[in-house]
Amino acid sequence: MDVALRPLARSDLALLGEWLREPLVHEWWHDDPAPEALERQYGASIDGRDRTALRIGELGGEAVGFVQWYPLADEPEYVAELVPFLAVPEGAWSLDHLVGPARHRGHGVGTALVRAALAAIGPAPIVVPVHADNPASAAVLRANGFAVVAEADLEPDNPAHSRRHLVLARP
Repeated sequence: MDVALRPLARSDLALLGEWLREPLVHEWWHDDPAPEALERQYGASIDGRDRTALRIGELGGEAVGFVQWYPLADEPEYVAELVPFLAVPEGAWSLDHLVGPARHRGHGVGTALVRAALAAIGPAPIVVPVHADNPASAAVLRANGFAVVAEADLEPDNPAHSRRHLVLARP
């Protein structure tokens, strides 16, 4: 299965907001789905004012997911939170992904979405913290060659969750 990636456009923010309202997505990707919040969060990246890459994944022309990747050097507070648990490699990136429509979950779409992102990122080291209670996300990363390199006590995306995270990396 191949997922094609295209840049996120402002016209996609309503769809992204719908996906963020999905209970399973909201559980792990705890962002405000309101249009003005999405504009604040993603507008600079859409306009090319930062280095975060935002992509919609399409399968057979249907939008099925979202993936973003960013250099960890651009997130110094995040790196500072990770450093007690692992040495963050120079030039490392991180990524986040979600499969939007529930009917596409559990069928390899997330794995294909991340595989497409990795091809776009290239050979850089990638470090991705995943909440310890989110085995599906960790499985997608493992299917793409990531391995657990640390257990970490990190601020969760969802304040209802514990701080337990697994940190996965692709060398």
